[in-house]
Amino acid sequence: FNLSTTAHILGGCPMGRSAEEGVIDKHGRLFGYENFYVADGSIIPVNLSVNPSLTILALSEWIMSHIPRRNSPAHLEAQDSVRHES
Repeated sequence: FNLSTTAHILGGCPMGRSAEEGVIDKHGRLFGYENFYVADGSIIPVNLSVNPSLTILALSEWIMSHIPRRNSPAHLEAQDSVRHES
């Protein structure tokens, strides 16, 4: 088994301005689904020609900063609207 292997960590779930351009928006939210976020290397649409670790880290921090905290007013308001629709 003296074979070289490679991993395809980029581009499987690219960020875009709309569902036609990508799978997630700039805040990591999956188009068409609520409360579904992606924050890994798959959101980078192309090979950066450099080690992507710091870019992945920065994008993950950005996405995490936009996810409402469980006890925040925005989160509680969203939960109330879901309960009323059911």
